[in-house]
Amino acid sequence: MAYVARSEAQLCSEQFGSGTARGCRAAADGTLQWEAWGRRWWGFSGAFTAKPGGRDGGERVAPGTAVPPLSRLLAVFLPQGFPDSVSPDYLPYQLWDSVQAFASSLSGSLATHAVLLGIGVGDAKASVSAATATWLVKDSTGMLGRIIFAWWMGSKMDCNAKQWRLFADILNDVAMFLEIMAPIFPICFTMTICISNLAKCIVGVAGGATRAALTMHQARRNNMADVSAKDGSQETLVSLAGLLVSLLMLPLVSDCPSLSLGCFFFLTALHIYANYRAVRALVIETLNEGRLWLVLKHFLQRGEVLGPASANQMEPLWTGFWPSLSLSLGVPLHRVTSSVFELQKLVEGHQEPYLLRWDQSQSPEKESCVIVRETHRVLDKLFPKFLKGLQDAGWRTENHQLEVDEWRATWLLCPEKKLL
Repeated sequence: MAYVARSEAQLCSEQFGSGTARGCRAAADGTLQWEAWGRRWWGFSGAFTAKPGGRDGGERVAPGTAVPPLSRLLAVFLPQGFPDSVSPDYLPYQLWDSVQAFASSLSGSLATHAVLLGIGVGDAKASVSAATATWLVKDSTGMLGRIIFAWWMGSKMDCNAKQWRLFADILNDVAMFLEIMAPIFPICFTMTICISNLAKCIVGVAGGATRAALTMHQARRNNMADVSAKDGSQETLVSLAGLLVSLLMLPLVSDCPSLSLGCFFFLTALHIYANYRAVRALVIETLNEGRLWLVLKHFLQRGEVLGPASANQMEPLWTGFWPSLSLSLGVPLHRVTSSVFELQKLVEGHQEPYLLRWDQSQSPEKESCVIVRETHRVLDKLFPKFLKGLQDAGWRTENHQLEVDEWRATWLLCPEKKLL
């Protein structure tokens, strides 16, 4: 009888996504023999015994050791390759985002109920044409507001995605409060719901823009579409749950305005708190003006660079708390200099492809030149160390989220020559 020698050496190993790897060895009959493996799925770890006769290299999973149903369900709502395919802050952010979406869904049901009562649903004396006109005026006001707001603030939302996300959700609560209060003042009903819809359209622009920016941050394997699609699936599931709860809640509170208003205030408080926790959970590794100010201040005071987690925890989430120093990047040349002599002073002494100018309104012209010269001297000395510190601390320095306008200039002035 002939025997085939069995090789104990591992031929290869494989793994699926973020699961643990399993090794492959040669069996006595010349087939591939796979080791048992464990799969890590959202903190779950378990052993799965491979048996001959399945699809993965002639093996099957033994009865009773299949992938848990919870893991299969989570795969429907989480990006492929989770958690390695997304940023570390993805899970806490999405959990709090789901809580705020659920609270917002219930609040929206109360607000919709109030608006429908205000336009006359259920009232036999209500005019269909008047209700239609009110609805059209409301929608047209919102459309115009959406266009104007996108033009006015569209470029700023990439730089401060967290702040605009929080602003959008608070403004959404204000809009729903106006809708609930609108039927109480029938004379101002049309104007009130027009203002409310205007606010909601602004919320739509700000929310959609910041959602795209945050998706770009969370997607770590060029999987923005998958992350965005699964985020939509999560939101749909939460909205469906909110719809079912609303069907039970509305009959209980619709006949009692005070109870309805109390429920709204409770849900609004929960909504704002969950939004704050969601935004605060984000750890964005690129520098915007607020995070750069914090990191620079800490570096100049203590000689070390704050990590992304610390800087994001300290970052103000409301624009009223920004530092008073105003930084303008990419401005037209006439805001920097107005004479040949000033241009010579700004260009000489450094080779960087930019001009730096201290606002003359804050100091005399002579002092301004001294400040600029000293700034270049300090930058030449400290910037290489600062840049290395950023990279060592985990900041992504290949791009930034500073608000830069589109003005660009090219100057051909040599430091040794004078312009005539």
